[in-house]
Amino acid sequence: MKIRLATAVLGCALASIVSAQGSYSPYNESPATALSRYVRTLASDPKDFETLIGAGKAALEMGDTNAAAGFFARADEVDPQSPLPQAGMGAVSVANGDPQAALPYFKRAQELGLPLSAFGCDRGLAYDLLGLQAQAQSDYRAALAGRDSDETRRRLALSLAISGNRNDALQALAPLSAKGDPGVARVRAFVLALTGDPNSAIRAINAVMPGQSFAVAPFLQRLPTLSAAQRAAAVNLGIVPDAGSYAVASNSGGDRLSGIDNWLAAPQQAVQPARQVAQPVVQASYSLPSPAKQVALAQPKIWLQLASGQNIDDFTSRFQRMKSQNPDIFKGISPYVARSADRARLLIGPFRGPSDAQILAEDLESVGITSFRFTNSQTDRIAPLAM
Repeated sequence: MKIRLATAVLGCALASIVSAQGSYSPYNESPATALSRYVRTLASDPKDFETLIGAGKAALEMGDTNAAAGFFARADEVDPQSPLPQAGMGAVSVANGDPQAALPYFKRAQELGLPLSAFGCDRGLAYDLLGLQAQAQSDYRAALAGRDSDETRRRLALSLAISGNRNDALQALAPLSAKGDPGVARVRAFVLALTGDPNSAIRAINAVMPGQSFAVAPFLQRLPTLSAAQRAAAVNLGIVPDAGSYAVASNSGGDRLSGIDNWLAAPQQAVQPARQVAQPVVQASYSLPSPAKQVALAQPKIWLQLASGQNIDDFTSRFQRMKSQNPDIFKGISPYVARSADRARLLIGPFRGPSDAQILAEDLESVGITSFRFTNSQTDRIAPLAM
């Protein structure tokens, strides 16, 4: 089993390729706001190519890889000769931790004329995930001239550290350190741990967050024991093999910009006792609030998202199908619908904290059901799903 502790992948290629069609977010919007604007445009013009690409990028940054793939696929139907949807699908595959699936997309994008500087950051990560660090570093260096050079530089430093080249890795970070980049502390700690010095990595964490290293110490100490490909997945995507010693809470349903930085910023919730899922699955306690509190939405609460879309009627049949196939897991769990400006979501919860949500997410994954953590805003309207 693998545990996803956080997602920090950004889809670097899209930061460059969208600029070829215009600014991704001329209004300095959050990904959620941008996606809402794109969806409104698509409602009146579903074949607007630039909007489809922008929507795909926004969805990817929000961690909704399924939605991102859908937007890129539609863009490819509109203009099959454009390299942008191909690079987008490659970025989606990388974000999903599937580098083998990503490479053909990047190859097609290059054949259609996209320069390496535009997608090398993401293809480099694909190579890193395959344990091919030399190829990864070559792509990263080519992408340093691209739009998202900062993220490229972070990934290059991590790749160099995976190769055991600490000095070059720290030198790669120097320009970011000079301008006070907020991600440097996290990457530098990873570089130290990857190159066999977890104690220095722990001290680096304590320097920026005094007394908080206890939560990340098991992760940092374990990094040197992983294979090169596993190390790349751990520090870039937050995916680590579960050896039964610890597990780390997921952030896979939230803003990709937060990623591992938020995990490090809230370590008191990060490390949880390992929990093995046996077959058949035994129903566990997920500590749901009382029913009276489940519709009180004055404050955010944490949920698991099982599906999203516009057809709410479809949610009922989908939930009933999941429940009938897995009655032990869904015993006592009621479905909800969250309505926002751009979509509706099928939810279960709310949960008292990330660890409770993570436990159920792992049970769902064990039977082939993918879920994403979702934290509602005060503007979301959440109500029980009509059954």
